[in-house]
Amino acid sequence: MDDPGMKKQNWDVRETELFLETLKELDMKKCLDGRKVRNNKLFKVAHRRMTAAGYHRSVDQLKFRWKLLKSAYYKCKKAPNAPAPSKIQGWWRYEKTMVAIMESRHPLVGAGVNSDRMDEGTEDSDGEASMPPWPRPCPGNTAQNLDLIVGIKMDPEMDSQLKIGFIGAGNMAYGIAKGILSGTVLPANIQVSAPSARNLARFQELGISVTHSNVEVVSGSDVVFVAVKPHLVPLVLSEISQHVTDRHIIVSVAAGVTLATLEELLPENSVAVRLMPNLPCMVQEGALLFARGSHAKEEDGVLLRSLLHHCGLVEEGPEAWIDIHTGLSGSGVAFVYLFAEALAEGAVKMGMPSALAHSIASQTVLGAGRLLRDTGKHPAQLRSEVCTPGGTTIYGLHTLEQGGLRATTMNAVESATERARELGRKSVTSSSSILFLSQINLLLFFLLLSQISHLFLLLFLLSQIPHLCSLPPPSAVETRVIHWPGSSRTRTLNSK
Repeated sequence: MDDPGMKKQNWDVRETELFLETLKELDMKKCLDGRKVRNNKLFKVAHRRMTAAGYHRSVDQLKFRWKLLKSAYYKCKKAPNAPAPSKIQGWWRYEKTMVAIMESRHPLVGAGVNSDRMDEGTEDSDGEASMPPWPRPCPGNTAQNLDLIVGIKMDPEMDSQLKIGFIGAGNMAYGIAKGILSGTVLPANIQVSAPSARNLARFQELGISVTHSNVEVVSGSDVVFVAVKPHLVPLVLSEISQHVTDRHIIVSVAAGVTLATLEELLPENSVAVRLMPNLPCMVQEGALLFARGSHAKEEDGVLLRSLLHHCGLVEEGPEAWIDIHTGLSGSGVAFVYLFAEALAEGAVKMGMPSALAHSIASQTVLGAGRLLRDTGKHPAQLRSEVCTPGGTTIYGLHTLEQGGLRATTMNAVESATERARELGRKSVTSSSSILFLSQINLLLFFLLLSQISHLFLLLFLLSQIPHLCSLPPPSAVETRVIHWPGSSRTRTLNSK
């Protein structure tokens, strides 16, 4: 039976109180000033304690919650007579704890650090680079801008009203859809299109409506995920382009298709985002990296992160990192599978049953990954903790080094990255070709229309030739009119 904590969608008051008490205790233990920057390790410790208490939140979710609470604290501090932040449920119950954390003055560890500095302007650095940069308020309009970000873009109720569309019904679309459904978005607000019904059944099992019309999906959605093969992206965008408006966010998950290509194929000023997920999104343990196009605003990135954080780790970075992420994580999943397969086959070679060997190998990879993620330690440090002088592990590692595992793995990431870049160059060529072909087709249409007009004119003239040939030449015909005397009768004589 599933843990009921996993079903929790929104933060309740008790969970927030526990989270703040945990941070307060860790601050005191580490002698931290409550307003100062917390490193990733502290949030991971808080994550373990929250999990032990039955609240299954990711480290990123804890950072997100702290960012909201901290922003609400500064809002109340700058406008003490203003109403309590309406989007922070139960604020009055833990406002005192927030004040105790934020206004504590413990000396910081390390010399040369001024613990009395005013750091309201350093909010953006809290939680390291995994948090989206908090938009800086405009002068004279602080409260209004804070309400805009906290109250609208981070409101789960707002997310639940969004209309989400998927063009393409492959594994990536399915994994992302499952992650979004783990949040507050209802199945009725999601629609998927695909040319065939082969992959649509599993979406229908989730309560998602399906169609074969890409235009229908775009017309009924606010956020559209284009999850098709890279070579199909130009064709799909050309089809839906005239239906894309300024309310849409177009998110491409196709490897190698650049933001420049997306913006070239979409209407002017369209909001485009390039996203690279990986296969573990299907079990909400994915690693996703996205880059915003030139017309995508900061709040668009925050909104996308809010939608996708149930899929796993979600990060934002420059577009140059997307192809690297493809080689590292998108393709890297297959590299890990190959290593797990080799582990199991090694055990089979030494006499272990195949089923048991594969089960233990998968658990070994899972456990090692979670330990690496949750401790925050460098892989080399964890590796050294396993090795003992003259023990089995160091002998095995020596064999792996002799086989060139490290260099081969690095070369594999490099090859996958270069292939992603090559696909990007092809997508640019393909999009340019489509635009060129569309112009050529238009020119050919008008030429064909002109030729058809000339053909009809020629056919008309040819149809008149028999009639014209039956008439005698005008110079060879002499016409005389004879009038009979005393009568109105006349007679016309033609003679050569």
